[in-house]
Amino acid sequence: MKKFLLFILLAATTFSVKADEGMWFLMNIERLNERDMQKMGLQLTAEEIYSINNSSLKDAIVQFGGGCTAEIVSNTGLVMTNHHCGYGAIAELSTPENDHLTNGFWAQTKADELKPKSLSVRFFVRMDDVSKRILSKLNDTMTEAEREATINREIALIEKENNEGGKYTVSVKSFYEGNEFYYFVYQDYTDVRLVGTPPDNIGKFGGDTDNWEWPRHTGDFSLFRVYADKDGNPAEYSQNNVPLVPKYHLSISLNGFKEGDFAMILGYPGRTNRWMPSAGISQNVNFAYPAWVEASKTGMDVMKKYMDQDQAIRLKYASKYAGVANYWKNRQGMIDALTQHQTAKTKAASEKKFNKWANKSKNRDKYGSVMATINEYYALTNEEARHDNYISGGILRSSSLAPLPYTLGNAINFYLQQNDAKKAELLPQLINQANSSYENLSMPVEKELLIALLNLYVEKGGKDLIAPYVAEIAKENNGDVTPYINKAFETSIFANQEKLIAFINNPNLEVLSNDLLFKLSNDIIARYRYESDTMKTKQADFNRAFRLMVQGMREANPKVKYYPDANSTLRLSYGKIRALPADPRNDATINNYTTLKGTIAKYKPNDPEFDLPQKLIDLYEAKDFGQYADKNGYMPVNFLSDNDITGGNSGSPVLNGKGELLGLAFDGNIEAMAGDVIFDPELQRTISVDIRYVLFLIDKFAGASHIIDEFTLVKD
Repeated sequence: MKKFLLFILLAATTFSVKADEGMWFLMNIERLNERDMQKMGLQLTAEEIYSINNSSLKDAIVQFGGGCTAEIVSNTGLVMTNHHCGYGAIAELSTPENDHLTNGFWAQTKADELKPKSLSVRFFVRMDDVSKRILSKLNDTMTEAEREATINREIALIEKENNEGGKYTVSVKSFYEGNEFYYFVYQDYTDVRLVGTPPDNIGKFGGDTDNWEWPRHTGDFSLFRVYADKDGNPAEYSQNNVPLVPKYHLSISLNGFKEGDFAMILGYPGRTNRWMPSAGISQNVNFAYPAWVEASKTGMDVMKKYMDQDQAIRLKYASKYAGVANYWKNRQGMIDALTQHQTAKTKAASEKKFNKWANKSKNRDKYGSVMATINEYYALTNEEARHDNYISGGILRSSSLAPLPYTLGNAINFYLQQNDAKKAELLPQLINQANSSYENLSMPVEKELLIALLNLYVEKGGKDLIAPYVAEIAKENNGDVTPYINKAFETSIFANQEKLIAFINNPNLEVLSNDLLFKLSNDIIARYRYESDTMKTKQADFNRAFRLMVQGMREANPKVKYYPDANSTLRLSYGKIRALPADPRNDATINNYTTLKGTIAKYKPNDPEFDLPQKLIDLYEAKDFGQYADKNGYMPVNFLSDNDITGGNSGSPVLNGKGELLGLAFDGNIEAMAGDVIFDPELQRTISVDIRYVLFLIDKFAGASHIIDEFTLVKD
């Protein structure tokens, strides 16, 4: 999901876990969480949530498209996720003539469902702890490089042992900064088709203005279907494939909720850094994130100018723009929240206590220099962090023509080194790669993006830090790369799709080597990846110190229940439906939900963020809510809980104590934006779309009652 939730991890000396705090492994639920959850209202057993031998709740939760979460909601393979998670696929399937992104889409039959070029879902099969096995291969005399090589060798063996001849994807990941290791077994399905999506002015209602804000009124959902071969196995797209019959699908509750009700979320949170030291937080606030914010905004302004002028360009860049805009607001929110709450100061006080423990005589040899090493590293890398974020947050994230010549150029170079037989094999692949890379690009947009982002980089990246070839270009042109980029787009083989395909069919290594965009792209990528021998040593020292810091903090408080940082593995968080203080902007009786009345109140005709379809307004005025209205008569839209989630949880199911679907998580409140590193139990909220609003939109707004018939609805 697009968010970082507030979480406080004072170093282990003062760390205390609350029941609604943490992203937990499913295999540990019975041992660590089941009793707490049942006291709060869970009516399931741990075995009903996670079982290896029997179908269980985890079998309905999938990773969607590699970066979001989704849930299986029918016995015919229907999968539900957020609108913003399906955004790229919906945009890809749209044209100015059939603009599903703007107008919405609902397949009337399974034959009408639309297949994006590349979309997959990943089912979680099982996991296990291999910490003892891997750690037994390591010793304290190893260098960091030797340690990494040893770990990688063992990981390769574990993955091979558990993939059953390639049937499964196996991933071994480290936790607690390399102090523990677990493997995860998955099964991937690649035939996933669009079934339905609301129009953009419902699915993205509120746009960037409302992003990360509460009260919220967004219908953030979309529907897809997973297909398999006749035996239920993963298969490439084929008209002969059939809807997947899943092991488990979620029932959908029409009963709503009340303040204090139990709520749990299963999903794939992307990344938290809750062990991050105070110096790392200060680096982000003062160096890294400001550069990211400035560079992102520069790219957004260029894209938006062209998107507003041309609908075809809007569709091409809609997904990229949305992603850049989301992180732009996220990073600024992180700066504000971490500064306001003095998070670095809080962490520093905690580290001081840890350092006192670390320098006791029995601990000094192992832990005594840990904090000094960590702080030295961050001091050395502050300016480099600023520089790198102008590249990563701006150039590489917004501009396709910055990394693309490097990628395609090196593929061409590799092709040229092969014999004739190998070339014949590679040529169709190379042409296909080139065509797909340029399919959604507009060269005027890409040209202006490169000029704007590179000029910002030259100005702000650091005189002694910027990439050498970029520095040379800037020096020759009085700090302005425009003349170089203009010439590059006149002469480069990468300046458009036709020139590139023609070159691939008649390649020349000398021409490639001297190509202006290829030289520029190589320079940017090489500089971004560059690390001096001195910094490699410092990085290794830092990695070891960070690992020892986490180990030491846990050793200092062995009775604490710990959970690992998020890293795109399946987790469960639990808490309750929980209101924020009363807000005059929300018409709801309790500020833990919003209503369609509030949606209509925000309506601004023809506004790109707050326009609404006339049919939705008509349904509201007629109070035609069907069976989906709350028992008190209003049409619910979004709601709040205090679950602990982060980016990657977008689309995650919010479940009641019976394991029934209440809604889909899609955002967090901006007050809690520092959640990547620090949790505030008073501020933390998850924003979700109410499943009753989803059903209302499918049934009453879209008229797709045939889809409703596929769901298992529960109403007392």
